[in-house]
Amino acid sequence: MTQRPDINQLSADQLRALATELMDSLDAKDQALGRKERELVRRNAVIEKLTHEVAILKRHKFARRSEQLDAVQGKLLDELIDSDLAAIEAELDQAMTEEQKAAQPKQKPKRTPLPPELPRTLIHHEPDNTHCQCGCQLKRIGEDVSEKLDYVPGEFTVERHIRGKWACNQCETLVQAPVPPQVIDKGIPTAGLLAQVLVAKYADHLPLYRQERIFGRAGLEIPRSTLAEWVGACGVQLQPLVDALRNALLEHNVLHADETPVSMLAPGKKKTHKAYVWAYCTTPFSDLKATVYDFAPSRAGEHARTFLGDWQGKLVCDDYAGYKAGFGNGITEIGCMAHARRKFYDLHEANKSELAAKALDYIGGLYEIERDTKDLPPDKRRKIRQTRAKPLADALHQWMLAHRQKVPDGSGTAKALDYSLKRWAALTRYLDDGSVPIDNNWVENQIRPWALGRSNWLFAGSLRSGQRAAAVMTLIQSAKLNAHDPYAYLKDVLTRLPTQKNNAINELLPHNWTPAIPDKV
Repeated sequence: MTQRPDINQLSADQLRALATELMDSLDAKDQALGRKERELVRRNAVIEKLTHEVAILKRHKFARRSEQLDAVQGKLLDELIDSDLAAIEAELDQAMTEEQKAAQPKQKPKRTPLPPELPRTLIHHEPDNTHCQCGCQLKRIGEDVSEKLDYVPGEFTVERHIRGKWACNQCETLVQAPVPPQVIDKGIPTAGLLAQVLVAKYADHLPLYRQERIFGRAGLEIPRSTLAEWVGACGVQLQPLVDALRNALLEHNVLHADETPVSMLAPGKKKTHKAYVWAYCTTPFSDLKATVYDFAPSRAGEHARTFLGDWQGKLVCDDYAGYKAGFGNGITEIGCMAHARRKFYDLHEANKSELAAKALDYIGGLYEIERDTKDLPPDKRRKIRQTRAKPLADALHQWMLAHRQKVPDGSGTAKALDYSLKRWAALTRYLDDGSVPIDNNWVENQIRPWALGRSNWLFAGSLRSGQRAAAVMTLIQSAKLNAHDPYAYLKDVLTRLPTQKNNAINELLPHNWTPAIPDKV
């Protein structure tokens, strides 16, 4: 303990120095206290917001009204609400302090024993050292056994975790291996089963009520409410990976963007309204293979601006006005030649227009050059574009200008020509950069899983459930782009995630991922 100085023996300069030191110390303590108070206020605000959201969802779940959806839609809404509740509870757990967690009433879940006929895999957990600190050899006096339900494609098994108890007769010390951390602590699912549920729901578009029936045929009664809780908890745990992947995506200078509508239902209401999934991805020429989905309640351009933030690069997109604001803030617009071609294709299909056929021939020549250069490095691709594609594009432009003067305003031919002429600068910017693609078809392929899924899950139950779907589908689609099996990827990630350091989270991103060797005894 520091001895207090005798103030009576200090000089004036020493007293001033001491007073300054004490004032600085008080200021530092006030600042630290202020930070703690602000953090406490923030935590309490988050907890209050999430608690309120839980109450609303529970009211929608348990206080049903007479004007209900049909049976299938009702089941879908049930599982979405259960997933949202589980996700909110996981976020609440992250926001609470240890004291607040300790004050929460502890509930023991009632679980049906796993079927005895399922094959068991014994996994032993023993201490690394079986010698007591006093020097005596520990003696094994028993064990704790817990079971988790595992799944590999086509087969359920049970992992039987056996944790031996070791005691010292001399000093009565008890030693056990720690419980391996899990994405869902004290739950029955292994990472393999969680991965299967996520892949079936978001990659194979199987709603949870259908998965409940599939598990039931295998002799496992797993309520869809439980499956929904697993999905919600996994969504919260996987979100940091999606955030890291977004940051990696925005480090690249050329990106694709597109959006597609998704019906969203506000719980407790009978009608749906149109929400949107925005897709952002790197180009086929990029070394990074990644797609990030962003679920938003509308098609407003502010959602694209929020996602892109301060990013300034070349954005390949259609002519939707929502992207226009970014073009004044350092983003360069790259037009989509496929959209221009589509106008002439529709015109030709409608009336076999010879003018449209000629335009299609010109544009077909540009695409033929792209096919010839798709495997070349950017500098060589640019050189060939300049020598072969640019003269062809200039000829097409002059041909369009000449024929536009000959067709009446408002006609289908005029609209097809005007679409390309008004966007000509954006449509031909790809000629000057070998890393820029000719069209936006790549991102349209990435957004196709959402179009396929809509016919199965019908709608998103809430903004939160839509955002969770976007997060999980981001990882699944990016894993596919990197030639990974989504099930194998998610299983390994969910196994490693509980012990992965925050500064090493990028190791689990699809483009960096290498499977860990399982450590089972």
